[in-house]
Amino acid sequence: MSSTFEHHHEPSASALAQGSERLHADHAKVAPGEIAIGVVIGRASEYFDFFVFGIASVLVFPTVFFPFKDRLDGMLLSFVIFALAFVARPLGTAIFMAMQRRWSRGTKLTAALFLLGTATAGMAFLPGYDVLGGRAIALLAFFRMLQGIALGGSWDGLPSLLALNTPAQRRGWYAMLGQLGAPIGFMIASALFLFLYTELSIDDFLSWGWRYPFFVAFAINVVALFARLRLVVTEEYTQLMEERELEPIGMIEMLRTQDHNIFLGAFAALASYALFHLVTVFPLSWIALGTTQSVGDVLTVQIIGACVGILGTIASGFIADRIGRRTTLGLLACLIGIFSFFAPWLLGGGRAAQDAFILVGFALLGVSYGQAAGTVTSNFPIRFRYTGAALTSDVAWLIGAAFAPLVALGLSSKFGLAAVSVYLLSGAACTLMALRVNRALAARD
Repeated sequence: MSSTFEHHHEPSASALAQGSERLHADHAKVAPGEIAIGVVIGRASEYFDFFVFGIASVLVFPTVFFPFKDRLDGMLLSFVIFALAFVARPLGTAIFMAMQRRWSRGTKLTAALFLLGTATAGMAFLPGYDVLGGRAIALLAFFRMLQGIALGGSWDGLPSLLALNTPAQRRGWYAMLGQLGAPIGFMIASALFLFLYTELSIDDFLSWGWRYPFFVAFAINVVALFARLRLVVTEEYTQLMEERELEPIGMIEMLRTQDHNIFLGAFAALASYALFHLVTVFPLSWIALGTTQSVGDVLTVQIIGACVGILGTIASGFIADRIGRRTTLGLLACLIGIFSFFAPWLLGGGRAAQDAFILVGFALLGVSYGQAAGTVTSNFPIRFRYTGAALTSDVAWLIGAAFAPLVALGLSSKFGLAAVSVYLLSGAACTLMALRVNRALAARD
């Protein structure tokens, strides 16, 4: 399995190592460690924005924007709006890639992060249903779509550059660095909501307390923008991108020439993306609807789970460098498939069982998701890698994660928690199937 995705497009390890040494000599100011810092900062800020919305979809939006529905239906409607951002991401990628071709990478990144921060702050000022009626829901959906478009446009190419500018024997380690942004962003968002939810009365929390995380998201985006621009607009970075032929490609050309790589790459990481929201957003919604433990207790366990996810992500770097990134991804897909059979028993059990679902789920997610980025980039010829990595990630999020809370909560409320097993198992099966198909294509080539 370790040979999966390793097509004839890739240069040899020795050639990559020699190229890396030459590039380090020419551009000493753009070291892999510096690129990695930019990747972590950028991804953590983006994930914080998205997790703030996800947590609010459970704790806030059903009451503030859907008071005419019962709590379950309010959450389901909130999850519909939650999914809109992932639907809009490919559109954002297409729009902002065209902007980069017309102007520059710095202009594109500035516009995308400004749009992301503005949309998030707009939600903070948005009156509820009791003031605006249905227009409040429409505006919430509009801002959520803008978030998705902005996130699609915020792709800076740093992960692709990092993958091409690191020693061959350390690619698994550097591939996981950017993925650390997910558990870090979730941990900060959960901690902020935990503080507000436990320190304020429920009326104050629903009236104005929930808005503070959205203000914080705007401030974090400003900091992240300057941190990333400091690297992206430098002459050394620009020359390095050009020498690596990392350039924005039109969507028509990408789909015409690389459609198979896009979809194989997306399905190869599907187990990770399917698990992603099923251990972050969904458990909070399911437990909040029950009576086994309080929301504050769940958020506390999820913060601990995020720490476990961080450790798992770091461990994935060591594991992948030992056995290969693709082997790691396939192995974790099998483990996620096994985990899926225990999901109904754990989530449907008492407090200890539910906590175990969250903690074990985060451990599996950390190791699996830690190498998901490596698999969605190495399948492309270098010229297509900049745009291909962004578009493949968009498709993986859309197929695997966008509707996970909606589908899991909707089906589980009607048919039981076995629906969670089916969802996770389907993601694991798609990953294994994509890896197998791609291995067959590589052998044929």
